[in-house]
Amino acid sequence: MNQKSKPELLAPAGNLETLKIAFAYGANAVYCGTPAFAMRARVGFDFESLAEGIEYAHKLKKKVYLTLNAFPHPDVIEELKKHINKLIALKPDAFIVADPGMVDFLVNNYDIPVHLSTQASTTNQLAANFWKKIGVERIVLARELSLDEIKTISDQSKVEIECFVHGAMCMAYSGRCQISNYLTGRDPNQGQCIQACRFKYKMYALEEDLRKDEYFPIYEDEEGTHILNSKDLCMIENIDQMIEAGITSLKIEGRLKSEYYVATVVRAYRMAIDDYFTDKSLYQQNKSSYLEDIKKTANRGLTTGFYFNKPDQNTNNYKSSKADSTWGYIGRVTESHEQEKTMTFICKNYLEIEDHLEIITPTDTYSLDLTEMSVNGEPVKIAHADNLVTISFDHKVTTDTFLRKEIKK
Repeated sequence: MNQKSKPELLAPAGNLETLKIAFAYGANAVYCGTPAFAMRARVGFDFESLAEGIEYAHKLKKKVYLTLNAFPHPDVIEELKKHINKLIALKPDAFIVADPGMVDFLVNNYDIPVHLSTQASTTNQLAANFWKKIGVERIVLARELSLDEIKTISDQSKVEIECFVHGAMCMAYSGRCQISNYLTGRDPNQGQCIQACRFKYKMYALEEDLRKDEYFPIYEDEEGTHILNSKDLCMIENIDQMIEAGITSLKIEGRLKSEYYVATVVRAYRMAIDDYFTDKSLYQQNKSSYLEDIKKTANRGLTTGFYFNKPDQNTNNYKSSKADSTWGYIGRVTESHEQEKTMTFICKNYLEIEDHLEIITPTDTYSLDLTEMSVNGEPVKIAHADNLVTISFDHKVTTDTFLRKEIKK
């Protein structure tokens, strides 16, 4: 199904507020779920907030896809069926599923689109057409595919194709990892991953059994090594090639991410996609600025993953698993006072006079060198986390507005 129409921009939503922010900053759809039977047991909606989120999305003519992509064991199947019935009543737009039995159960018992999770490891057009034949409407392809391979699958199948465009990369094949389970008993395929690939390890050398005394050195510093730690996927400079490959939906990873992260990343990809369809030269002209904006969110370094070649030593961050950026998140506007030309926010980081700020709205970015501020109405030179801060600002802003500051070297 190689189509060249504008692709859907699909954003993560770990909670109701992030869902609303994702839509405000340009997402066409979000994926989310309750902690049960999904791959992110640490976050999620309860049924009340999920119902509100779906209703909110539909009023905007946008979509909500619910995650049911854990691999269930026999003792939870009856509970899973009851859970599905409760979710169906909320009228979501699709289920994202990995387990073949769940696909069959949903297709044969409910009138709702089924999207196949990347964990199903679909890597070719024969598999894509098989899943289409049994009722799957969209496939989230395995992350181990190149753009050329994705184009072949799109050209030779009749199913919608979804691919990750940005976010954390799992070091395991299509996300099927058991390191967390081995170390802690928390099963990643039940939504309990502890991200063991980000841990620091003490390792000295590998020796292959048939090559005695030939050692592969594993380098580390005084803190150990991060040999499994992948950089974050970022395809903002290659949106044109993803569109040309026939991808239906561009998916951003990050249901554990903050509202600020989701807002910034979604906005960058929204602008990139829209610029490409307005004028391809406009996209080429602006793509470096989209990248610079993304770099102002926390990241572990950026990579294009498998899209252009097999990952090499430049794909991993061996120095640290800590997310880093030259900019720090300051807060989200809680009140805007148009007559006084001020805005108020709960400070999330250390802030002081003379800091250089950027104010981010769904459509604009404003620069501001901070010359004055107050905390609870009293003028101050320094503000700390959880302080209620008010600053002067000439433009009207809403509660969808975020602030960040440049970190001083």
